[in-house]
Amino acid sequence: MGSSSESRARRWSPNQRAKQEQIIEAAKEVLARDGLAACTARAVADASPLTKSAIHYYFDDMDEIIDGAMARHMSGCLDRIRAAADEHERPVDRFWAAVRAYLEIFAERPNAALLWFSYWVDVGQKSRLEPIDRMHQAMIGVLRDLLADIPVDDAPGRAHALFSYLLGTLMQQAVRPLPFAELMPEIASVCRLDSAGPGEGRTAQVLPER
Repeated sequence: MGSSSESRARRWSPNQRAKQEQIIEAAKEVLARDGLAACTARAVADASPLTKSAIHYYFDDMDEIIDGAMARHMSGCLDRIRAAADEHERPVDRFWAAVRAYLEIFAERPNAALLWFSYWVDVGQKSRLEPIDRMHQAMIGVLRDLLADIPVDDAPGRAHALFSYLLGTLMQQAVRPLPFAELMPEIASVCRLDSAGPGEGRTAQVLPER
């Protein structure tokens, strides 16, 4: 949040904070439906019960609103990934369920990958990478914890490498989708799952229970 809106926020009532939430939720809807370029103050106002002038009152600029809305999208993504992992007990099954859920989110919403990469380009061009870096680190943190539970050597490094792999895979899947079963050996290699844990054996570590 920008400095001037932060200063105003200290004086906001619960009702005013609720209006700010309405703006963020409206921007989240516009982004998911129409993409980054279409997320203007007018479009957000049209998707909310508030006016365009109210939007400018509660936020310094559209970048601030978009950052908040994209953070909500990431939060929803992380919630779904954690929920998928929590359906299993074995650490290796939790890991595979989480990775599958991550890829399924984007497979179900073909525009989602384009939205994220558009946002990435936009913040890069404006030299304001902190918001998207926070989101990336949150996802890497989830992967790190899942890998550490298996365990694998250097879980932080493997989680970072896996996240980089998944970003590229999102683009590949948008052009030429591959079944998850075909991606699993590559993911296992990136994470060095074949060397994970003492005495378990490669098959026990790499493959989820059926």
